[in-house]
Amino acid sequence: MAGTSLIIGTRASQLALWQSNHVKDRLCALHPGLTVSLERISTRGDEIQDRPLAAIGRNSLFVAEIEEALRSRRVRLAVHSAKDLPSTLPAEFTIVAYSERVDPRDALISRAGRLVELPHGARVGTSSPRRACQLKALRPDLICLDIRGNVDTRLAKLDRGDYDAIVLAAAGLTRLGWEGRVTEYLEPETMLPAVSQGILAIEAHADDVEAATLCAPLDHLPSRRQAEAERAFLAAMGAGCNAPLAGFATLDGDHLTLRALVGAPDGRVVRVEERGPLADAVRIGERAAASLSRDGGATLLAEALASPGLPAHPTA
Repeated sequence: MAGTSLIIGTRASQLALWQSNHVKDRLCALHPGLTVSLERISTRGDEIQDRPLAAIGRNSLFVAEIEEALRSRRVRLAVHSAKDLPSTLPAEFTIVAYSERVDPRDALISRAGRLVELPHGARVGTSSPRRACQLKALRPDLICLDIRGNVDTRLAKLDRGDYDAIVLAAAGLTRLGWEGRVTEYLEPETMLPAVSQGILAIEAHADDVEAATLCAPLDHLPSRRQAEAERAFLAAMGAGCNAPLAGFATLDGDHLTLRALVGAPDGRVVRVEERGPLADAVRIGERAAASLSRDGGATLLAEALASPGLPAHPTA
């Protein structure tokens, strides 16, 4: 690999840099002589902090500018939290590796105890309609408010009293060493995770055979099948990663079970479960979307997407 170099396009947040450096270190360990560097790229989702995500668009908020760098060949790889990816990629790009899934759960960080212990009318910060609809289903009295910023910023807003609790992905908290702040891990039975939560996706040009070959050892097949089922569900629902949808696949030998839901801001939720052979991951995701749509999920999703999104905290 002497003389071969790769540039990874990455967001500049602390978590994104951790993830990209993790991929860089693994590639360099696998391929002695390979040179890997990072290019920090600011995305629209990073730059606009004064409005809820739903108010500035529902797709590609943390991806489009990085993909433009890929398109122009400024970078050869992009490392994403797979849950931030749109449900379908432009035909010119492909995911050359999915990392092994780490903790997919959401985590509650609170100044007032566990979820059941939060006072009536507690203010919970989340930028995710998926989390908000499930919180309202569990606790209709909670007030879900939009919260923006990186992990440190959100923790600081909680600590200064802007919110009574916030909900974040457990994987990101673990990667940044913030596990000690977690009040409660929300099990999938309580809070169904986002599509591909806990998985990293490495994106490249579909015609970059060398990049695909270099990244191939990083691809974790069971996690790829989980991501394929979950992302097929999202794509078949015709929605993006910021929609009030959840999809979580689990494996049992050579079979895969996908649990999925769609929710509304008032806490109404429709759930389905589909199971089949691991090799049919994409079809399982598509069947889940069809079942959910038949059970009223399509109507609920259209209603949710027409809503203005989470209210902003007045001091956020």
